[in-house]
Amino acid sequence: MKTLRLKPGKERSLQRRHPWVFESAIARGGADSGETVRVESHDGNFLAWAAFGPTSKIRARAWSFDEKQRIDAAFFSTVCARAVHARGLFDLQSDGVRLVHGEADGLPGLIVDRYGDTLVAQFLSAGVERWKDVLADALLEATGLTKLYERSDASGREREGLKPVTGWLRGEGETQITIREHDWQLSLDIATGHKTGFYLDQRDSRQRFAELAQHRRFRRVLNCFCYTGGFTVAALAGLKAAGALEGASLVSVDSSKPALDRARAHLALNGFEGQGIATEFLDANVNTVLREFIDQGRTFDAIVLDPPKFAPTVLHAERAARAYKDINRLALKLLEPGGVLLTFSCSGGISADLFHKIVASAGLDAGVDGYIAERLGASPDHPMTIEFPEGEYLKGLVVVRKPL
Repeated sequence: MKTLRLKPGKERSLQRRHPWVFESAIARGGADSGETVRVESHDGNFLAWAAFGPTSKIRARAWSFDEKQRIDAAFFSTVCARAVHARGLFDLQSDGVRLVHGEADGLPGLIVDRYGDTLVAQFLSAGVERWKDVLADALLEATGLTKLYERSDASGREREGLKPVTGWLRGEGETQITIREHDWQLSLDIATGHKTGFYLDQRDSRQRFAELAQHRRFRRVLNCFCYTGGFTVAALAGLKAAGALEGASLVSVDSSKPALDRARAHLALNGFEGQGIATEFLDANVNTVLREFIDQGRTFDAIVLDPPKFAPTVLHAERAARAYKDINRLALKLLEPGGVLLTFSCSGGISADLFHKIVASAGLDAGVDGYIAERLGASPDHPMTIEFPEGEYLKGLVVVRKPL
């Protein structure tokens, strides 16, 4: 077994069971891509078994902190089964579920989502790439399914020295899938959709928006960066439950025509066509649309801002903060007094505290004050663990503009 020896003082994070070893912490040692290594302190004490990534700044990712543990097929079978079992602890109102969430489930770099009877996996680190076939078999065994599609085309693979890979890894079937979420249906394409096909992490926030729509009976809703219209469908579901569909106006904005086409199709899929609703689907830049609406004097009772990742790391935080501030400033200007803004950041480089400060600064520049009514985060099948706070990537605020 090859060994990594750390520099003095660099063992503390592993002793706290944080799974990452950075290149700068290593005194000596190396291995092949994805190979399991023994990680030791500067004085030779065992710290962890880890997967080596020779091109990544995160040079090793821990599998286990138990010196007696063997990293073999039986190990991965146990870990996958435990992750799948854990999802049964949560009340997940959907047949679209994240089954493996990387480090939080002891499988650094592995993302696995279930859409109905199909698994979709992203192998994003050298370690899980090396064990890909073993992991694929373990996942199917743990779920009792037969189909697994690979979407290892995320940018993170480049940092691990890995090329993008997509296609059926086990079995085959349709890539167009419809899932149930709460009381509505959503369709996706696992071959071409964002991430593994859909944003499952916003499931609970969409439900909360539906509840707010039902309670507040929104008349004018603006959904920015709408992708395939999940929040639009949620708003309509809430208005329907309140008997307030007729006369409602919903605007959904995204820069992807295929995503907007699917968003339109979701109205028919969920029976919202012909209900007296005014809907607009704008293929446009969100910042441009927000400025145009301000110039036109348009206002909204509810606005959703769910932008893409502006800051993948803390190195991008300053530039991303300016982008987040700008869209929030514009949105707050468009929000009616008493109106509701749901604003999100999925950037790992933006902390929850910094995001709050950004929104506060945007309100100051917009001349708008508001209440932080709620804080939102990823659904519980995307967990953050005690040892790995970096798992908290999705931050959301429900801001209610103060009435005049």
